[in-house]
Amino acid sequence: MTLAGARPGLGQAAEAVVVALARSGDDAAFGELVRRRQAPLRSLLRRLCRDAALADDLAQEALLQAWQTLPSLRSPAAFGAWLRRLAVNTWLQHLRRRPERTAAPAPGTDSPPPLVSSAPGDPSPRLDLDAALAQLAPLCRTCVVLAYQEGMSHDEIAATTGLPLGTVKSHIRRGSGQLRARLQAYAPSPGGPLPAEAGTPVTGACA
Repeated sequence: MTLAGARPGLGQAAEAVVVALARSGDDAAFGELVRRRQAPLRSLLRRLCRDAALADDLAQEALLQAWQTLPSLRSPAAFGAWLRRLAVNTWLQHLRRRPERTAAPAPGTDSPPPLVSSAPGDPSPRLDLDAALAQLAPLCRTCVVLAYQEGMSHDEIAATTGLPLGTVKSHIRRGSGQLRARLQAYAPSPGGPLPAEAGTPVTGACA
């Protein structure tokens, strides 16, 4: 995928306009879309796969698919959701190629990351939601991340992942329950709310 350099005016144009130009084969316009969307796309994939190098590779793969299939996008306004779906599907395809990654690590095989961490200069331990997420099975983690960090509904997650709606709900219920159990073990007081460092709420529907 070879993209032309930036063109004056594209940086200030509405995304729907840039998408429309890219759909017509304007590689400079697609380059502008990559500039805008690449960082959040990588961030999402890093939360899903817990591997920065793999996430970068998957992001490049998703962007290449986007470049090749962009003419099929009917509505320029739907570009963000469409690109996210491509990214999630790229991750799921990777899991299908590596079936051993679909399960959580077996007890005793690898030491799980600690659930507490301290920032430099801060002696107090903090709950590490990322470490807790890393201990979930990949499909369960995917549904939890899409629900609580991407703000997607159960129906949207089912449509994006191709999983049955009941499976999505089960993953979210199971995942949120496991996260709460793990994080509450480090809460400052029994029964108290999780501190702000724990990130977005984990109550709700994934077991």
